[in-house]
Amino acid sequence: MLDARHQYGATHPLLLVSLLIALLVGVPIVGVLSNLFSPHELTNSVSTFSHLWGTVLPEYVVNSLIIALIVAVLTAVIGLGCAWLVAVFNFPGRRFFEWALILPLAMPAYVVAYAYTDFLQFTGPIQSALRAMFGWQGQSYWFPQIRSVGGAGLLFSFVLYPYVYLLARNAFIERSPRMLDAARTLGAGPWQAFFQVSLPLARPAAAAGIALALMETLADYGAVAYFGVPTLTTGIYKSWYIFSDRTAAAQIAAVLLIAVMGLMLLEQKNRGRARYYAVGGRSAAQLATQLNGRRAWGAALFCALPILCGFFAPLLILLRLLWNADAISFGVRYFDWLQNTIVLGGVTACIAVTICVLMAYAARVSNSKMQAWCNRIVSMGYAIPGAVIAVGILIPLAYIDAWNSDHGIALILSGSVIALVYAYLVRFLAVSFQSVQTGLLKITPAMDASARSLGHGIGSMLMRIHMPLLWRSVLTAGLLVFVDVVKELPATLTIRPFNFDTLAVITHQLASDERLGDAALPALTIVLVAIVPVVMLARAIAKTKD
Repeated sequence: MLDARHQYGATHPLLLVSLLIALLVGVPIVGVLSNLFSPHELTNSVSTFSHLWGTVLPEYVVNSLIIALIVAVLTAVIGLGCAWLVAVFNFPGRRFFEWALILPLAMPAYVVAYAYTDFLQFTGPIQSALRAMFGWQGQSYWFPQIRSVGGAGLLFSFVLYPYVYLLARNAFIERSPRMLDAARTLGAGPWQAFFQVSLPLARPAAAAGIALALMETLADYGAVAYFGVPTLTTGIYKSWYIFSDRTAAAQIAAVLLIAVMGLMLLEQKNRGRARYYAVGGRSAAQLATQLNGRRAWGAALFCALPILCGFFAPLLILLRLLWNADAISFGVRYFDWLQNTIVLGGVTACIAVTICVLMAYAARVSNSKMQAWCNRIVSMGYAIPGAVIAVGILIPLAYIDAWNSDHGIALILSGSVIALVYAYLVRFLAVSFQSVQTGLLKITPAMDASARSLGHGIGSMLMRIHMPLLWRSVLTAGLLVFVDVVKELPATLTIRPFNFDTLAVITHQLASDERLGDAALPALTIVLVAIVPVVMLARAIAKTKD
């Protein structure tokens, strides 16, 4: 039987693994925040913060909060609404929407920003067509600006809602049909059953998805920088790379980190000690409720709009740019970029899933507060911009390589693939961890007690009891990490080895040079690479429902 010390004590062997992982994840974070408290910087820290607060910091905070609020509301409405509709109701196109709603996850936010800016700007096809049609001249008419705080919020919402949809849909699919049947026998309609039964059961998944979307929003640089919207992240980049003010950058990063930690703690406190288990399993005989008439077409339209805005419209714009571009001749370099992108994504996803399964499982079998803090540290990395993490990694690795050089050992860490994968793990472990932890929360502890009574140890219980129930969550976690690595830009730009480019790097470089036609090809390839695992996951999950 499982030793009590392993279940509740601080000597749990998985806790040692978690401590090591948390230490590695915390190194770049501590490296960045240490600028606030180092003896050299501390004398200027207070004056620098006062200057920031009196000039640019309020604007950074307000813009970031407005964008985050828009994203939180819209991703919750779109993600939960679409997940509920395709999981419970039958309407025209439902089979298509089940997997197509995940497609925007393959679209990098900065690529969508390039596409919509080109399409909606003054010289773009939309405004040009309107002027030709109605005879408008110059500034004699009003047209909504995509390069704005509201435009950034809408863009992020249409790109990031799949985080909520994917996790919430898993929860809705695995809900207990008996609970819904009981609610309906008591007179509850479909919407009452949604708010009173299914939504509470899906709350951990929905909260995890919204948290991921918010952290991705707050950490983004490419889209808001291209839009010219000053946020906390753009402030970090300006302070660090343009003005070379590490103290100011660290203080703005600290504000961003504290804000995200506050959101995480608030959600955990609001959840309290509540747990949500899907007791009773799925039922193959459960039938979707048929919608007819206006309700059916309204549901179809509700699901179609986010796919159109988040995927198909940007895709068509990119195809138009590619069609109108001059001859593109990348040659063998294109296949090198593709190979680098796929290998980095696959390796990072496998390592991240393995780490997060161990840490989430350690939190389940251990009651240690140290384990809880380790998990929180792992979740912090996603809130830090990729380039800041990259700098935080390069500093300690440079010291290690300097020591190696003094002892006749080659420089193997700084500017290497190892350092790049390290940065990816720090940045994206939270993506994998949220999904795996949510899956474990839905497995009732009664199974653990039964397994222990039958003589199963920690490893046996994980591999033979929990993993068969967790495979969808693990697959989801690996997919999310893979897609994020494929789209990652700042960390790759900063750490990548010499002459080691990815599709994201090339897309950014071409777009920065206003070669949007040339950038369309690697951008489309990013989308195609990400679509393959997205569709595979969506169809695999859809088959388990029938």
